[in-house]
Amino acid sequence: MSTVVELNNVHKRFGANAVLKGVTLAIPKGHVTAIIGRSGSGKSTALRCMNRLERIDEGTIVVCGHALHADEVDLRRLRMDVGIVFQSYNLFPHLTVEENITLAPLAVKRMSRAQAREIAQRTLGQVGLADKARAYPEQLSGGQQQRVAIARSLAMEPQVMLFDEVTSALDPQLTNEVLRVIEALAAQGMTMVLVTHEMEFAARVADTVIFMHEGKVWETGPGQMLRAPQTAELRDFLSHGL
Repeated sequence: MSTVVELNNVHKRFGANAVLKGVTLAIPKGHVTAIIGRSGSGKSTALRCMNRLERIDEGTIVVCGHALHADEVDLRRLRMDVGIVFQSYNLFPHLTVEENITLAPLAVKRMSRAQAREIAQRTLGQVGLADKARAYPEQLSGGQQQRVAIARSLAMEPQVMLFDEVTSALDPQLTNEVLRVIEALAAQGMTMVLVTHEMEFAARVADTVIFMHEGKVWETGPGQMLRAPQTAELRDFLSHGL
């Protein structure tokens, strides 16, 4: 099984603060990987490095064949191959749902408008919002807006999807809406990396769970490892929550 995301001895500092301290991990094609850990453990920074939103100080990162540690990276091609969805939806309020989704395919992939609209309709169908193409973001719930943000990333037809705490601003009902979409993508074989605090979801859906602690990969294993953690740090994290 081919590896599509590989970090080797990755270090990242913000000034004097070392956030990543030798992170090494590999994610196979078609796998769902959940990254968990306390605030400040480095999990979101590691995710952002996978899309070169942050540049690393040492080590190597290769994602979908792109060497992100290199001085020169084709960011346009990288962003086509690797989608990312954040906690904040970042939708343009003055554009309709369809216009939000077609913006990047038109500008980056230089698709025809008809083709972009067809993809927008397909991806909206994937997230259960086929009837919301003409709506504006303010007319949608938070869960619906987050699903539009996922559809917008899917419209670029990426090889890998990154999710950074995408449900942390949502109430439980809206959280479940978004998690159902992610679970459906997993069933379709999408390669995904999720930074999440939804432990039950991670245990059920993730092929691999990575527990980060103090900037390092502390424990890793299948989703079931959350039922029987091997390290005291993970046991403590799971017993005290976030």
